[in-house]
Amino acid sequence: MADLRPYVQDDEAIPEFTVKALVLGAALGIVFGAANAYLGLKVGMTVSASIPVAVISMGMLRGMLRKGTVLENNMVQTIGSAGESLAAGVIFTVPALILWGMEPRVAQIFAISLIGGCIGVLFMVPLRRFLIVREHGNLPYPEGTACAEVLMAGDKGGTGARKVFSGLGVGAAYKFLMGGLGLWEEHPSWTVFKRLNMKVGMDVLPALLGVGYIVGPRIASYIFAGGALGWLVFIPAITLIGKGLDSPIFPASVPISQMDAHEIWHNYIRYIGAGAVCLGGVASLIRAAPTIWESFRSGFSEMKLKEEPRRTQRDMPVPLILGGGLLCAALLALLPQVPVGAVGAVLVVLFGFFFVTVSSRIVGLVGSSSNPASGMTIATLLATSLIMSALGWRGQAGMVAALSVGAVVCVAICIAGDISQDLKTGFLLGATPIKQQVGQLLGVATSAAFVGWTLLVLHRGYGIGSSELPAPQATLMSLVVKGVMTGSLPWAFVLVGMLTALVAEVLGVRSLPFAVGLYLPIELSAPIMVGGILRGRSEGRAGVLYSSGLIAGDALVGILLAVLAWRGISLRFAEGWMGGFSAWGSLIIFGLLAAELRRSAGG
Repeated sequence: MADLRPYVQDDEAIPEFTVKALVLGAALGIVFGAANAYLGLKVGMTVSASIPVAVISMGMLRGMLRKGTVLENNMVQTIGSAGESLAAGVIFTVPALILWGMEPRVAQIFAISLIGGCIGVLFMVPLRRFLIVREHGNLPYPEGTACAEVLMAGDKGGTGARKVFSGLGVGAAYKFLMGGLGLWEEHPSWTVFKRLNMKVGMDVLPALLGVGYIVGPRIASYIFAGGALGWLVFIPAITLIGKGLDSPIFPASVPISQMDAHEIWHNYIRYIGAGAVCLGGVASLIRAAPTIWESFRSGFSEMKLKEEPRRTQRDMPVPLILGGGLLCAALLALLPQVPVGAVGAVLVVLFGFFFVTVSSRIVGLVGSSSNPASGMTIATLLATSLIMSALGWRGQAGMVAALSVGAVVCVAICIAGDISQDLKTGFLLGATPIKQQVGQLLGVATSAAFVGWTLLVLHRGYGIGSSELPAPQATLMSLVVKGVMTGSLPWAFVLVGMLTALVAEVLGVRSLPFAVGLYLPIELSAPIMVGGILRGRSEGRAGVLYSSGLIAGDALVGILLAVLAWRGISLRFAEGWMGGFSAWGSLIIFGLLAAELRRSAGG
């Protein structure tokens, strides 16, 4: 076990699992889940809610009510962040049913959400001792660490608090001026060689800069290397190969010669990235297999001990985990709302265990915001569709069954990533793990009761699949299932990704963060790399505190802007005012933000 003195010691008894924490956490989970459902359907990405919920909790419990402990605030963010993660799992998959001309019922969405969320929590709990405790020095869990720093700084006040909240103010102001008012471009990019579609760029977001600083230069460089391979090698190569082709290659509907870099990434590189993530996940699971077994063995050993484990090491009992897993499998096999049958229930358990392990580890490397949940869901859908097609499940029934398996697994992946960050926060603070685990289950239940209504209201108001809510992730999922069922999936690209990850493993590079970079747009990995470089040149706790504030400020304003967009309110008035200098102007402003981070870190 890592030699760490938590903020609250084992023998300290302070309020943690209280009624006000549960009620506030559930309410914030519903609100953040609704906002992120809109954001995910609009742009295909969601923002982590742990830090925003923690900041709001501190403002309400310690500011307005003049009471509330650091562990109560941690319980609020544990419960509240479940809503965002659960919404992500749902909106990445379930809207595919709508795209196929079907409208899922609220009861169906509730069942998928609740069972998937419970599986994500239950399957992650046995991994806590290894991933959170033993790997404390190796897996930074950026959002979890940042959230702990925010809560501790808010509790102590003083210099630490000033660092966090100055970063929060700068991050919030930057995000509002850029994303809210449109004073500068959020996604500057440059074409290096137009004929080769070689393009570079970055999303100049405070949160990505902060994540890069927290994960450090080694992991950031792996992620950036994957992105560079995809955008500077694979995309130009595909451009050259497709230059003389007049007909499209599936899954694209237009010839490669008519595509720009982003269209090639959307149609082909994401399949390569999905294959790489799949093999990287297998490699990660193989490496972690002994420790996973040790985690289970330790859990069973503790059952035989008469002495209770220390408060900060008390997990949910193994029999309860096993019983809960069996109950989820039985419900999947029997409930008509989730039409997967016994075969589908077995597949959910198998893929759920595998990808929950992968997700719990990968968010420790790159954070929840960069968790390739859709890539792992694609891998699940690929395998599930193949198996069900081989067993005779074809047509609409087979497509719905395969998608339902993928939806449950996707929710489990997202929730596992979230509770991993929450348990890291609790580990640093000295929270009681079993109370956080029960709190997460409560957050799953309350958010699951509302996410279906949110999805259907958005569909009836805007139309999922329209230009207002294009649902990019769900569109990709629908293409994957249809592609397998009709025998037209681009397996060549998936296999290229697997071979690429295998080569990385042979060369001694951990393939999972590399595969994440390959799957994500280079615009996301570039600012992470900038943050990693800054961390390498200016090591210090002050920088982590300031980076935590940047993430919090970006996320808080991101949620605010999502809510305003949901209500049809736009504040943008200055788009395009920089003219042709726009991209360079955005880069200069981002450079000033990076310089401020380095100054605050003492570098």
